[in-house]
Amino acid sequence: MIKRFGRLSVQWCSLLVLAMGLTWASHALLPPTPEASPSPTASNQPDSISAWTHPSSLGAQSPSPVQTQAQTQTQAQQQSQAQPLAKPASSALAAQAEEPALPPVNPQAPPSLPAKPVEKPAPTPLSNRIVEYHMNVELDAEGKLLSGTQSLTWKNPGKLPVQELYFHLYPNAFSSKKTTFMKESGGRLRDDKSKDGSYGGMEVNSMKTLDGEELMGSFQYVQPDDGNKDDRSLMKVTLPKAVNPGQKVTLESVFTVRLPSVFARMGYAGDFVMAGQWFPKIAVYEPTGSRGRGTEGWNLHQYHGNSEFYADFGIYDVRVQVPSSYTVAATGFPLKPPTDDGKKKTYAFYADDVHDFAWAASPHFIYYEEPYATPQVPGVRIKLYLDPNHKELKGRYMTAAKKALARYSEWYGSYPYSTLSIVVPPANGNGAGGMEYPTLVTGWGAADDQPDLELERVIVHEIGHQFWYGMVASNEFEEAWLDEAFTSYAEDKLMEREYGVRPNTTVEASYMTQPESLNLNSWSYGKHDAYAENVYTRGKLVLRAIEDQVGSETMQRVLKAYFRAWRFKHPATADFQKILEDTTKTSWAEFFTQYVYSGQMVDYAITGIQTKKTSVDEIPMYENNVRIQKYGGTYHQVPIRFHFADGSQIDQIWDGLDADVNFKLHHPARLDWAAIDPQYKVVLENKRMNNFMKTDVEPQLAIRWNLGVTKLLETLFDWIVW
Repeated sequence: MIKRFGRLSVQWCSLLVLAMGLTWASHALLPPTPEASPSPTASNQPDSISAWTHPSSLGAQSPSPVQTQAQTQTQAQQQSQAQPLAKPASSALAAQAEEPALPPVNPQAPPSLPAKPVEKPAPTPLSNRIVEYHMNVELDAEGKLLSGTQSLTWKNPGKLPVQELYFHLYPNAFSSKKTTFMKESGGRLRDDKSKDGSYGGMEVNSMKTLDGEELMGSFQYVQPDDGNKDDRSLMKVTLPKAVNPGQKVTLESVFTVRLPSVFARMGYAGDFVMAGQWFPKIAVYEPTGSRGRGTEGWNLHQYHGNSEFYADFGIYDVRVQVPSSYTVAATGFPLKPPTDDGKKKTYAFYADDVHDFAWAASPHFIYYEEPYATPQVPGVRIKLYLDPNHKELKGRYMTAAKKALARYSEWYGSYPYSTLSIVVPPANGNGAGGMEYPTLVTGWGAADDQPDLELERVIVHEIGHQFWYGMVASNEFEEAWLDEAFTSYAEDKLMEREYGVRPNTTVEASYMTQPESLNLNSWSYGKHDAYAENVYTRGKLVLRAIEDQVGSETMQRVLKAYFRAWRFKHPATADFQKILEDTTKTSWAEFFTQYVYSGQMVDYAITGIQTKKTSVDEIPMYENNVRIQKYGGTYHQVPIRFHFADGSQIDQIWDGLDADVNFKLHHPARLDWAAIDPQYKVVLENKRMNNFMKTDVEPQLAIRWNLGVTKLLETLFDWIVW
């Protein structure tokens, strides 16, 4: 699922204006520099006239990594008149300072090869196919009801007999205000709210074995996460006899679903219906070793305000019956043309090697279809189900879909399915928008007939989920960042590559006011904004920080190796870490401990500047001391800029290891100011107000000002929820 920006763009613009104003004020209110600063230059070569030392603890003095202090003094005598005070940059920082040019924007998608996608069952299984569903469902459009039958075959993937099965009954999250989902979410998701009095729910009316034995008497609703007896989103069923390892059991069920007014992925908006998580869905039984599990067993969680989904791969064979005027979009592909008796129309869909099945229906869909293929995309039918308000935007949707399929398949691995459906809900159905299901995604509701690039961004994001959710099927209850952060990272890459839009990681990092571990259960973050901050944005920044250290080409190799190793499986964070370490031949334990398994961000602060006049061999000099302290995690390449009153400056790269260091610089001029990461390259730095200090300010005043503005900005950021 994608975060909803929408009206937040106005809030962000206002916030950015205020933030820039505060930053300007922080510079303006402090004493001015003696003269204007020249364009950024740097000097860190051995013949520099300044010495640079960073002892391992405050007060100690050790030789500079560039040169010893004695060497520096001698060189200062020889060069003070011959050398310019500032020299062109020649370090890694100089290269860093130059942003790579954005690639030229191509309005067209990569051209298609001749394509005639064949919609038929896969000749060879791509997954372990633990489940097989055969379902029939009928929509009562007037009553907003679904009536369904289900035949489920489940295979025991473990090494122990299993006699209890568990089913997710997701629609029961909307049955009252007392359910876990409604209590945690407050009846809203993103900008969409539930309507008073509009409730939904599921009733399993019958569940039998193939021998005809009724199991309803064994039904028991369970609440393993919070003990909320009013929550019926997870049900236990006891079988007459155990299912042995490797064996299968088939259960036949009858169920009904009352649809709520859509606000959280499923429901209705007028005569539009989004059927997501609409059937009794068996939970995942994890064998020993799966996702690091010590002993085999069920992975059991209720439906929470923040959580999405986790399920096993398998086969879905589904008949959907709707009024004759309706068109249906669904996971998979049609086995045959729909039949129509003049009153009801019946569709037959099939999908294999997927872990969910969703469908949408409306009498107003405007349908388009185009075949598409590239060297990495064998052949896919892209199907658009447009709200009439977006009829003229067909080209934008198609182009975004083609660009996403082509690039993701090139970067990570091939899209193997023969179909991809895109549903655009009506304006009042945005609660169903911005969501992913296997081979089916939804765009934003069609409220704006001339939308900005958010139209493309949501399609690009949701198609990214086809890779990091659809094929690499992470557990979104427990490790949602493996889907949402990876998809957000891929989305940024594609938007930059294809649309010339570069993310502002500095602003995004500043938004991290509640950093927490990326491995929390989704509901443990509390409010949805804290969940979104970490799972989407902070997780994406963690991936960007890895890329900054290994390079974009190596990062692409890492992600491709991870995708290929874990598609059609259920990975854990440790599995990604292992792929990263195997590819880079480097331990990432420290990094993951700080930024993944813990909730750290980078926070280096300049906490003091002292200058005094001195002399070196009777040459007047200044001894400038800058104190830097580390309040967050370690970052191994920290750029620092020292700017002097004569307009010269020195750029250095520090290893960032020590918690408290003193930088001593001898220079003909007095230090004017110092700044950490002046080019904003450390993507995990989230408190930049303490990165800068002028010399002519009392340290206590500077710290108070920095902290005050930082707290104000944190408060402002906290007003914004995704």
